[in-house]
Amino acid sequence: MATTIPAYALYGEQSELSWENFFNVENISYRSKVYNWKVNPHLHESLIQVLFIQQGQVDVLLNCARLTAVSPCLILVPAQTVHAFHYTPDTEGLTITASQKPLESMANLLAPSLMKLIHKPCVIALDETAGDKKTVLGFYKAMLRELRVPTVNQTAMCMSLFTSLFIYISRISHLSLEQRELATCSRKSVQINKFLRSVDRQFRLRLSVNDYACEMGMSPGHLSRLCRIALGRSSLDVINMRVVQEAQRELVYTAKTIKQLAASLGFNDEAYFTRFFHKHTGVSPKQFRELAVQQIALSEELPTADEPSDKSASQDDYAQEDDNVKTT
Repeated sequence: MATTIPAYALYGEQSELSWENFFNVENISYRSKVYNWKVNPHLHESLIQVLFIQQGQVDVLLNCARLTAVSPCLILVPAQTVHAFHYTPDTEGLTITASQKPLESMANLLAPSLMKLIHKPCVIALDETAGDKKTVLGFYKAMLRELRVPTVNQTAMCMSLFTSLFIYISRISHLSLEQRELATCSRKSVQINKFLRSVDRQFRLRLSVNDYACEMGMSPGHLSRLCRIALGRSSLDVINMRVVQEAQRELVYTAKTIKQLAASLGFNDEAYFTRFFHKHTGVSPKQFRELAVQQIALSEELPTADEPSDKSASQDDYAQEDDNVKTT
């Protein structure tokens, strides 16, 4: 039976507004202890997470793939990835949760090769003898220092550091992402990841479910059942949400007219695109852009830091220059 997968901002909290520039860093233990070290399957519509496991280990679900990640390592969880974690009680580390759209925009401009990494759910082992753990911790400390006191363009600075972290991750990932496919991945996981990559590559062509199913060598019904089991939504929903996600990103971060945007996403009729967008978001493209601009302007006028909820355990401890993890 298909299961409805909940969508959250931070785990257990209401889902984020898709146009907000969200950025948060917090101790893994802060949120996990509340749930007895077990985080049930869920997803984030427009947020990406990078978990830095410094001590302990965690049983991980990424879409259909199940594995055990052992410290030190990084766990990359792109937006719309169904994921779950079961930590050992001695686990220590940090989690970055951030809006994926501005990260993609920076990557497209500065380092387009990062896009594949940004969209790939995976676990990356860190070579402690090569200094990987120390270097990664340095990035997290820099973000925590930036978040300590609210200041102008704070999210922009954090996004710059976040982009730099991804550049470093790409450098230490000596094997290609394909070679890093986990041996424990089930056939379903491989199929789902193949479908998601295909949608990400071709969503502007407005291909049908049948087109994608033919490409994958299965029936449309089988593809939809696979998506419902793994992702909690139909294959058509997956395709449409990818289009909506890109439309939202371009409405906020480009100056394209609605007509130009519709055409770039494969819609010949601007009015049809507007109806499609309204159906999936509850507002028209024009209203979405206006609301996003207002929200961004307000955040710039009244800068606030998305500080770690457990400030004493996260910011103050990690701001120290030693490399030891300190949690309470």
